[in-house]
Amino acid sequence: MAHLLLVEDDAQVRSALTRALTERGHAVISAAAGMPGLTRALEDRPDLVVLDLGLPDLDGCEVLRMLRAVSAVPVIVATARDDEPEIVRALDAGADDYVVKPFSAAHLDARIRAVLRRSRDDDAETGPVRVGGLLIEQAGREASLDGVRLDLTPKEFDLLHYLAVRPGQVVTKRELLTEVWRMAYGGADKTVDVHLSWLRRKLGESAQRPRYLQTVHGVGVKIVDPGA
Repeated sequence: MAHLLLVEDDAQVRSALTRALTERGHAVISAAAGMPGLTRALEDRPDLVVLDLGLPDLDGCEVLRMLRAVSAVPVIVATARDDEPEIVRALDAGADDYVVKPFSAAHLDARIRAVLRRSRDDDAETGPVRVGGLLIEQAGREASLDGVRLDLTPKEFDLLHYLAVRPGQVVTKRELLTEVWRMAYGGADKTVDVHLSWLRRKLGESAQRPRYLQTVHGVGVKIVDPGA
């Protein structure tokens, strides 16, 4: 059983999902707006938050950013917004998954169980990871290069950490979309390319003059120790 927080302004949807998820063995609390949702997330410490984006007081992505500033609780965005820029915006803000309405309770429950499994797996990899002069600390979500802290977005950090725990291993863009962006059912390679470009810039390198991030053309990307 998981302790869930549902932040959803539509009373009928909120009631139906609360009932359905309770029937599937979860303990569910809810809030009808962003600020009450943040308060409940901090006071009740749920195992996972299901968050709508179209809230009456705050945009859901702003709620997510505020929550991410103080908590690493897994978040599934559940919304009617289905355009790719909106999905990327929510995932970059720190969402762990994104489901588009309408969806069944069984579908949402499967996503909840998958995110919680990944969260437990991630907890087993909270120790510091070092690749050359790079130090990535998952517990504090901080990264530094040669002792200088890197100013990374949440998704840039996730991308760097995913590669760093697999040094020398070629990772495909499809795998990155699935495991980092949680877009198992589609997504554009350009999303990965843009974030890799931003990350390279912050590491002081480029695709033409790589150091840590090495592209394997036609396959994917890998992280290496440039001094090895």
